[in-house]
Amino acid sequence: MQQIFNFIFKNSHRLLFLLLLLISLVLTIQSHSFHRSRVITSANFLSGGVYERINGLSEYLTLKKQNEILANENARLKSQLFNIKDTTLIPSIDSINGVDKVNLIVSKVIHNSYNVYENYITLKGGAKDGIKTDMGVINSLGIIGIVDNTSENYATVVSILNRKSQINAKIKKTNHFGSLIWDGKNTGFVQLIDVPRLAAIRKGDTIVTGGQSVIFPENINIGTIDKIYIDDQTNYYTLNIKLFNDMTNLGHVYIIKSKDREEIINLEKKNKNE
Repeated sequence: MQQIFNFIFKNSHRLLFLLLLLISLVLTIQSHSFHRSRVITSANFLSGGVYERINGLSEYLTLKKQNEILANENARLKSQLFNIKDTTLIPSIDSINGVDKVNLIVSKVIHNSYNVYENYITLKGGAKDGIKTDMGVINSLGIIGIVDNTSENYATVVSILNRKSQINAKIKKTNHFGSLIWDGKNTGFVQLIDVPRLAAIRKGDTIVTGGQSVIFPENINIGTIDKIYIDDQTNYYTLNIKLFNDMTNLGHVYIIKSKDREEIINLEKKNKNE
C-alpha cells in the first residue's frame, strides 16, 4: 500500500494532467455531435470485430448441430418434392389431410466399405427410428443403396457398389428401363443392363430410378451415361454409368419411408399365394 502512495506522490503532476485531459475529452464529446459520432463509430467497429470473432467461434463449435438442422430441413424439402401432385388432378384424401405418402428418416453413415465385391454401409439409426429392411437410402446427389438389416440403434445397407445389388432404373429422357448392377471394377461407375436397342441414347444422358418398385420413388438421380456397349447375344445395350455420388465419401443420408409400401407388398403376396 505504501508503494502505491509513493507512486501517486511521485507522479502527481502526470496523473493530474491525465485526469484533466480525460475530463476535457468527455466534455468535448458531450458538447459536439461530430466528435460524439466519431467515438461511437470507433467503438462499434471495435466491438463489432470482437462480436464477429466470437460468433465465428460459436458457429465453428456448433457445426455438428447446424449440419443436423440442415439435414432435417433437406429431408422435409425432399419429402415435399416426392409428394408433389399434378394440380389438375382431384386432391386425394392424403393431400387434403396434409399426410405425405413419402417421408424421409435422417441418418448418418458411420462405416462405409467400397473396396470389396460386396460392400455394405452402416448407419446410425435403427428399428427405434422407424428404419426397416428394404427401405431405399439416398442423399442429396442420388441413390446410396437399400437397407439390409436393422438392430435397435443401427442399420446396414447393401451399397450400390455391391455385386448382389440390382435396382430398377431408366433413361430419363426416353423412359426405357433396365437393371442397375455393379461389375465390381470401379467405385465411380455402375452398369445399366438389359436396355432395349430401340432406345435412342447417347453419352451424357441422365439415368434415374424407374419407380417400378416400392423401394425408390421415380426419378431419383443416379448418374450419366459414360459408355455404351452392345450385347450381340441378347441384342440389348449395356451402359456404363458415371455416378453423381462419390461413394467413397458419404455423410448424412435419408431413408425413404413410403406409406404405400406395406399395402403394395401385402397385395403382391396375396397374388402369389392364389
